[in-house]
Amino acid sequence: MMIMSLYMFFMSMMSLMMMRKHTLMSLLSLEFMMMSFLMNMVLYCMMMKYSMYLFLFMMTLLVCEGVLGLSILVNMIRCQGNDYMNSMMSW
Repeated sequence: MMIMSLYMFFMSMMSLMMMRKHTLMSLLSLEFMMMSFLMNMVLYCMMMKYSMYLFLFMMTLLVCEGVLGLSILVNMIRCQGNDYMNSMMSW
């Protein structure tokens, strides 16, 4: 299970490096990376018999990060009409 989560992390990192044309694809890669990190944390907490308070805290931060990314994406689409990364650099 640990190998699968590490594989997920590296594949999401590769997709973040390869597909940088759209902002939505970058946000999805970042979310996938954080989900694999969260899965690693759950596995570690289960192995060491720690409590799940850290898991709940990280889950809350991940939800806030996702909402912030989507709100920035919606604002960018309303202002510029597209979600290309190149249009972000021309501000």
